[in-house]
Amino acid sequence: MSHGVRLCFANPGTTELPLVEALDAVPGMRGVLCLFEGVASAAADGYARMSGRPAMTLLHLGPGLANAIANLHNARRARSPLLNVIGDHARWHRAADPPLASDLMSLARPVSGWLRAATEPNRIGRDTADAIAAARAGCVATLVAPQDVQLGAASGGPEKPSTARAVRPQPKEARVEQAARRLRTDEPCALFLGGSGLGSRGLAAAGRIADATGCRILCDTFPARLERGRGWPAVERLPYFPEQAMQCLAVFRAIVFAGTVPPVSFFGYPGVPSQLTDPQTDSIRLAEPADDVCAALEQLADAIGSGRADHAARPPPSAARASGNRLTPENVAAVVADLQPEGAIVMDEGLTAGLPYFEAAQSAPSHTYLALTGGAIGQGLPCATGAAIACPERPVIAFQADGSALYTLQALWTQARENLNVTNLILANRGYRILELELARTGVVPGPQARALTRFDPVPNWAQLARGFGVPGVRVVDVDSLAREFAHANREPGPHLIEVMVS
Repeated sequence: MSHGVRLCFANPGTTELPLVEALDAVPGMRGVLCLFEGVASAAADGYARMSGRPAMTLLHLGPGLANAIANLHNARRARSPLLNVIGDHARWHRAADPPLASDLMSLARPVSGWLRAATEPNRIGRDTADAIAAARAGCVATLVAPQDVQLGAASGGPEKPSTARAVRPQPKEARVEQAARRLRTDEPCALFLGGSGLGSRGLAAAGRIADATGCRILCDTFPARLERGRGWPAVERLPYFPEQAMQCLAVFRAIVFAGTVPPVSFFGYPGVPSQLTDPQTDSIRLAEPADDVCAALEQLADAIGSGRADHAARPPPSAARASGNRLTPENVAAVVADLQPEGAIVMDEGLTAGLPYFEAAQSAPSHTYLALTGGAIGQGLPCATGAAIACPERPVIAFQADGSALYTLQALWTQARENLNVTNLILANRGYRILELELARTGVVPGPQARALTRFDPVPNWAQLARGFGVPGVRVVDVDSLAREFAHANREPGPHLIEVMVS
């Protein structure tokens, strides 16, 4: 608590009971029960993205960690500050090879930027302080805590928090000058942003640069956090499929990267290169993800000599409008973008049915956009849950595909228990549509066995599932009913779920 960690998303077991008991011994510490470890890890990610502070997860041995790994992978890709604590068997008990024993360190290493196993009661305070410091620097920090170390008597008081702040590398003058020189040319150029470059300070500088040079502003396909909507500079998202992404990037003679790295294809496709940028394009690395990205963008804006842009004074883009009453992806996107409240937080895991939303929402009221950073589906509902806990004064929208929502639907129970202001929009196309698209891209006409692995039969009833977890749920079948129910959910506090039967 003294180190700024106030929240623990937990699915504990016997080996974590000393830590569960300790939650009551620290005033101000809040525990949030999650019914599945993948919910805990994604909720911690959402909380960290919106608060900027580490959240703690409390997991049970190797199986608990294994259940959490997919969303720890997403958190690592988002560079979210996260303290991941895993209870282990007592050291003296490990030699017996109990049924729940596993190689925790090997499981944790791929998703951890910092990893340590506590070995002595007298050092566990120091271990925890080091883990929190590592998390604050922007990584998943994992501490494995054996049960006997948790129970052991430690001499001295709690570890004092460090007053030192993580120092991010400052911009390199040569890179700033190179980027400024390139952007001043008449050739088509892009500013490709990630990390804090997509926050309010970074976008203010990027807007100045775009105004002065005419460059376009791009971001990764799945940004961790992006401020957007009316009043913000327009940021184009890189297309998902590699052929479209390469076509998008090929028009530029120079691309300046700030807070991210040159993009690669999600998968290896025969005949398609891994690197998506044209080899003839000049790629300039203005600021690495760990650098002070905002300072680099501000120095670049100053070097170019632009004045401050008043984006709020510009006429907003034309609002998207629904065409007809069918719940097509385009109509759903238009309704949500038109009716979403000012200041909303939108966690977008709409995937194939949600693709039109990003473009439609450029004309929506100002909002914060969160995305599926690592590609491991099942992040959306719990990430929205954590975001709602971090920002209880702001409405949260989980724009969610039905297939990926089934991975972590237990998040609905936590939303109900904590009475969170989350509107869950489940885009029900009744299958894994992305798999059908990928099969079509390879020229495969799926037979009955292949098709059976992409479609849902029987069809889950999301309205009933939501009510079973304590969340009011409704099903809508046309644009009018979607608009009515979405407006109602925005007015009423607490969680809601709307099953959108996309056609």
